[in-house]
Amino acid sequence: MTPGDNGASTPEDEDPFGYLYADGQARGAQPPSGGGYGYPNSVSRVRAVGERTYGGAPQAAPYGQQQTVPQQAAYGQPNAHYQAPETLPGGAPTGRQSAPSGGGGGRRGPNTKGLLTGAIAVVAVVVIGIGVAMLNDSSDDKSGSQAGASPTQAQSSEPSASSSTSAAPGELPKTDASALQLTGGAAKASDVKGAEAAGGTYVGGLNTVGSSVTWTVNDIPEDGPYTLFVNYSATGGEDQSMTVTVNGKEFGSKLGMKNYRHAADGDFAKGWTTSFVWPTLKKGTNTIAVSCQAGDKCNVLLDQMWLKKGQVQRSS
Repeated sequence: MTPGDNGASTPEDEDPFGYLYADGQARGAQPPSGGGYGYPNSVSRVRAVGERTYGGAPQAAPYGQQQTVPQQAAYGQPNAHYQAPETLPGGAPTGRQSAPSGGGGGRRGPNTKGLLTGAIAVVAVVVIGIGVAMLNDSSDDKSGSQAGASPTQAQSSEPSASSSTSAAPGELPKTDASALQLTGGAAKASDVKGAEAAGGTYVGGLNTVGSSVTWTVNDIPEDGPYTLFVNYSATGGEDQSMTVTVNGKEFGSKLGMKNYRHAADGDFAKGWTTSFVWPTLKKGTNTIAVSCQAGDKCNVLLDQMWLKKGQVQRSS
């Protein structure tokens, strides 16, 4: 297509301000008069303000004239221009419709009573669950705090053997010879009957120089003289004697061990009896040893040892 005149413009191409331009004036465009565009034979599309009406609305007054506006009635007075909806075609019904009754065909509202009952049931279940959980936690805490209160079958409540012994309040110590410190040829045994020590265990093998039984005694109440009792067994016609050492110092006399039971030679089961010495002890801890030294006669069995306060001759 080449540029050129396409003929008279269609209404869609008309420019209402064409008379202002040279090409518009060449085509005969004139200033608008009487409501048309600036071109000859143009379609009139302009109307005066208020000329068109919509749905019977009041027409606007021509330009330059005062438009009459209906006055609004005073408060509480009827308005002359007001029409009730029920007077118009298809207007609102004159009577107020009643709500449907609770019959079978009517629509019921929400069942608030059922909802309230369900909510109460849910709350009750939650409260019960919390209570059960708290009870379980309490029982677990109690069982945990009681664990280890008493020894199990794998535990032992008996004290282990030791060369150190302490007396109960108001009493002086007593010990089994087999629980003490043994040196040299001294050894535990239990084949001879009649020993009063736990399990019938006693100390033998003392009939060699250097064999000894050492007892560390705690809780001596005060300095002074004490009586050391020794339960032993001796046989035969020859009396026995052993050395007593207190806190590292040899006691002045031997621990005599006579055959008071007149047991035949080697019949140790019949020879069990008691002997004693009177050592001086200090308050607190003391060490007492019964040993076989050169010149001693040590063919005896030792069973138990205990102390009494003062110089006494009877063990009970």
